[in-house]
Amino acid sequence: MKAVAVREGQRVRRRRDATTAYTLLIPSFIGTGLFLLVPVLAVGVLSFFRWDLISPAQFVGFDNFAWLVGNSKFWNSILVTGRFVLMAIPASVLLGLLLAVALNRRLPGTRVLRVMYVLPWVCAPLALGVVWQWMFAPSNGAINMILGQRVEWLSDTSLALPAIAFVYVWTQVGYISLFFLAGLQAIPTAVYEAAKVDGAGSVRTLTSITMPLLMPTTFFVTVTQVIASFQVFDLVYGLTGGASGYPGGTTDVIAARIYQEAFVSLNLGRASAMALVLFAVLVIITVIQQRYFSRRITYDMS
Repeated sequence: MKAVAVREGQRVRRRRDATTAYTLLIPSFIGTGLFLLVPVLAVGVLSFFRWDLISPAQFVGFDNFAWLVGNSKFWNSILVTGRFVLMAIPASVLLGLLLAVALNRRLPGTRVLRVMYVLPWVCAPLALGVVWQWMFAPSNGAINMILGQRVEWLSDTSLALPAIAFVYVWTQVGYISLFFLAGLQAIPTAVYEAAKVDGAGSVRTLTSITMPLLMPTTFFVTVTQVIASFQVFDLVYGLTGGASGYPGGTTDVIAARIYQEAFVSLNLGRASAMALVLFAVLVIITVIQQRYFSRRITYDMS
């Protein structure tokens, strides 16, 4: 009887703990539902309608998706976004890793440098875009004054997107370095001591020990950065002064194209269809990344 009473008491405590946990999670459930699930469902529904925010919505079926297939501006925005991601992500991840390795040496002033490096990520991207637009200005911009020559950074079709990618990397590299720094500090020092005894140099240690053991961090950083870079908008908006795709459509990223279609052309149905296509692209890329890293990740550092 005593054992039965003990088991019954344990079940009561588990039910009470579960009730308390779910009660505390109610605000998170409400926030997730209102600000994540409901908007996603609304976009999915709107993609089958034609609506300009004024007239009644009209059901058009798959017409919005058919329109995307033959729309050159949409496909150009996909290509521009792809080029932007290829420019920004490898550079930001590599520089973030190198910065983390430098910060992990615990040199004097490291704590102050950590704060300084992460400040660009904390600041509003739109404000940073406006500031960098002034710095890239051809006549009185700070960069051209330092170089001593006039360069049309944001007006040249071959320089505009790389310039935007450079600013994006600058804003993200400090944030990325913090994750790599946490990953580096989780690696047991005994591993490095054993490598040193075996005669491994700095480069061999980095490529054979540090990089493999940082795979979980690299996976997280890469996935989140790819998703964020595909959705970049406010930084581009600030750098181009709100001129969609300037110059010549070379900076017309997909998020800016969605904004243009929804709030300038006032066609929320087509913009929602674009958003769903972007969502599908991100899911596919994330699955590919997951499968690539799943075979290379080790969580055992003992």
